[in-house]
Amino acid sequence: MSLYQNLLLITAISAFLSIASACSDGQCKLLDECSSDGDCEAGLYCFACQQGFSGSRCVRSTVTNQFKLLNNSLPFNKYAFLTTHNAYAIDGYPLHTPVPRVTFTNQEDMITDQLNNGARALMLDTYDFDGDVWMCHSFGGQCHDITAFGPAIDYLKEIEAFLSANTEEIVTLILEDYVGPNGLTKVFTDAGLMKYWFPVSNMPKNGEDWPLVSDMVANNQRLLVFTSIQSKEASEGIAYQWNYMVENQYGDGGMQAGSCPNRAESSGLDDKTKSLVLVNYFHSMSSKEKTCEDNSGDLINMLRTCYAAAGNRWANFVAVDYYKRSEGGGSFQAVDTLNGKLLCGCDDIHACVAGSTSGACTP
Repeated sequence: MSLYQNLLLITAISAFLSIASACSDGQCKLLDECSSDGDCEAGLYCFACQQGFSGSRCVRSTVTNQFKLLNNSLPFNKYAFLTTHNAYAIDGYPLHTPVPRVTFTNQEDMITDQLNNGARALMLDTYDFDGDVWMCHSFGGQCHDITAFGPAIDYLKEIEAFLSANTEEIVTLILEDYVGPNGLTKVFTDAGLMKYWFPVSNMPKNGEDWPLVSDMVANNQRLLVFTSIQSKEASEGIAYQWNYMVENQYGDGGMQAGSCPNRAESSGLDDKTKSLVLVNYFHSMSSKEKTCEDNSGDLINMLRTCYAAAGNRWANFVAVDYYKRSEGGGSFQAVDTLNGKLLCGCDDIHACVAGSTSGACTP
């Protein structure tokens, strides 16, 4: 047999062995090569991130449920939650206006899928439009046919269905609010969400701890809603976000390595009269291609930077675009890291020892 024939045979055998040994049928683990979602084990999906690796690999698709893994017996502000930026601005969302939509998207999954995959806070932009309240990705405080996504009630009904089916879960809504008086109250009532409403009267006013998650669940007060309009706290009982939360700069200004400034509306991140900390990490103009890298190591580095800026407080909410895109663990691992730090001082919630609250970490 010639040298050329030998090389061909060796190549063929190598390829056969590679195929034979490749994982498939739900057996592929994190970062294993894959050809479809079905190859990956539970909690993973098959994804290509050119910035992070060649080909397609299994990456995480769900959050670790900290309540089920450890406990729900601590105050609400002692936990961290994955937050989807512009959760309503979804690729391929059905058109509800007579003209094509001309605006950015920030997510790929419907609200139900975001919630089922572990997102527990949704950033939503609400507008008066077409005689109703709509979700809109717009400018100047006005919604237009080309920037409108859909009636708010459609999204809110998905949230109601999730809360109804998942009786121990809590959802937080953070509203960029351009709706007139009583418009939000009406649409939340029409969507059947008022029965879950967490009242402003129970929210801590001077940096104290929030109620225990277990008590919030027992009282069925499992929907937290924050508005950007200050007057609505008194007139409609909708919490004014900046009375309870600090937040870093959104967009490109919040993605500078080593820096974590507050956004203009928020007090300084180290203002401990506010019990909740929100960290944004997404570009001013969304980019799917950049997001898989953004949602990985760079995100966790920013969380550490913002920890110092917030007076040694870990974030409760971490807001990202295209939340499932990553080089491996992504935003899901970031939330695992935050919950590990918050709940036991470990680098990952899976390292927390059951029943411990500080420093007891397993390998």
